[in-house]
Amino acid sequence: MQKLTLAIAAFAVLLGMAAARADSFPSHPITLMVGFPPGGPTDALARLVAKGMEDKLGQTIVVETVSGASGTIATGRVVHAAPDGYTIGIGNWSSHVGSPQIYKLDYDIQTDLAPISLLAYSPLLILGKDAIPPNTAKELIAWLKAKKSPATFGTVGTGSAAQLGAVSFAGAIGVKFDYVPYRGAGPAITDLVGGHIDLSCLEASASLPYVTAHKFKAFAVVDDKRWPKLPDTPTLAEAGAPGVSLPFWHGLWAPKGTPPDIIAKLDAAAQAALADPTIKDRLTKLGQVIFPADQQNPAALAAYEKAELAKWAPVIKAAGIKANE
Repeated sequence: MQKLTLAIAAFAVLLGMAAARADSFPSHPITLMVGFPPGGPTDALARLVAKGMEDKLGQTIVVETVSGASGTIATGRVVHAAPDGYTIGIGNWSSHVGSPQIYKLDYDIQTDLAPISLLAYSPLLILGKDAIPPNTAKELIAWLKAKKSPATFGTVGTGSAAQLGAVSFAGAIGVKFDYVPYRGAGPAITDLVGGHIDLSCLEASASLPYVTAHKFKAFAVVDDKRWPKLPDTPTLAEAGAPGVSLPFWHGLWAPKGTPPDIIAKLDAAAQAALADPTIKDRLTKLGQVIFPADQQNPAALAAYEKAELAKWAPVIKAAGIKANE
């Protein structure tokens, strides 16, 4: 009986310590891992959300960039961090859907992370150099089908959303492309502006300044609905390529085992950031579409990611995409 009493007392002490830890969180700065280069859409979103979360949490959030392997290196840092809420990560379609299918990782993307919040997305665009003859999406598809040799198509990152957008587009209209790989969107944009490649599939917010400046053409949105920033640009389905929808979405994760109370605090801070009028306005100007408030929670993020993995893993396997390509 005495041993049982001592065990119960010890358990109560542990519960009390856990509750105290959650109640005092955060007591020092938090690190937000970003697996993509500074200046890109993921980095920009991370910094805006981090600033809003700081106001809610009362602590600094330090944005740390560790790019490489389409975001999986930074994600690995989060997986192997202490599950105390002080190291979290922002991820996207590439780091949490595409790349885990092709890279040999020492973690499981679904079971070794604790989802925090589903944030925002921007679509991909089918883009073309200014010199190609077609000016509309339907004209582009007809031109591609009539060409005797494949058009050159710039892709960014192995297993990335941009690459899968290209592969899916080609499959939907029954053509082949001569793929030209790039390490990042910057070099692909440079070559598209310079006319060195015919087409590319890139994240919309990064491409918008070049489209509005008429440096290259935006033919279609790789989504099931039009993008508010380019309302006259049709979806691929409207253009005659149904079934191709790949929103470039982002979420926040913590290490597996992070206490639920801490996850709830982080989620509440993220939701507060997304609801802040100033941050909301800046994200909208960048072309980000914020998910509805009832989807900005751990369960919604887990369900969303699970559905995306179920949809795209077979496509990646069928396309034969390998990490060394």
